[in-house]
Amino acid sequence: MVNQYNRYAAPGRAIDQAQYDEGLRQHMLRVYNYMCVGLGITGLVAFLGASSPAFVNAVYGTPLQWVVMLAPLAFVFVLSWNFHKMSFSTLQALFFVFCGLMGLSMMYIFLVYSGASIARVFFITAGMFAATSLYGYTTKKDLSGMGSFLFMGLIGILIAGLVNIFLQSSALQFAISVIGVLVFTGLTAWDTQRIKETYDEGFGAESNGKLAVMGALGLYLNFINMFQFLLQLFGNRE
Repeated sequence: MVNQYNRYAAPGRAIDQAQYDEGLRQHMLRVYNYMCVGLGITGLVAFLGASSPAFVNAVYGTPLQWVVMLAPLAFVFVLSWNFHKMSFSTLQALFFVFCGLMGLSMMYIFLVYSGASIARVFFITAGMFAATSLYGYTTKKDLSGMGSFLFMGLIGILIAGLVNIFLQSSALQFAISVIGVLVFTGLTAWDTQRIKETYDEGFGAESNGKLAVMGALGLYLNFINMFQFLLQLFGNRE
């Protein structure tokens, strides 16, 4: 039987469908487990950091805040560009360090929004993410064409966000948040299908482990951004 389940797999490789399906299921569970652990680390670091006034004062209002804000972005570039050169254990460790740094950069939400609204928006985000990711995993429709369109939307959000730093327009911020939710919802479905289709049991444990970490990184970023945009729309400020 020709491997027809993964269009990116090496041509002519014979596999057993049941074996492939089980391997894919385990791979996707691994991706989601990494993502959930990463979210847990981010939430814990953000909460603990915001709970210490001394630590908050040491970060915000000092040059250290720029390090906290920009370090996660630097990590994303390092992981995305060099993951193929790293060992699985190194990539895994850097992913968890990145999640911790994201927690530091997100301390502000516990200072700005009420705890009840943070919890409410988190569960709304979790429900939207789960439904969208499930769609991306189960749909037979090819979502690859969505990628370029969604990335154009992402660039538009970034540009509009930079412009609004100077305009301080509440209407523009509302539009950015709505479009941001739509873009990252679409990216969740697109990323899920991409992760599913790039899995190949013939890659070996090391390579598939690295693919799982990078897949978790993509889904993690979608969740975090969706959560932040929804919080701007529905969060109650203290």
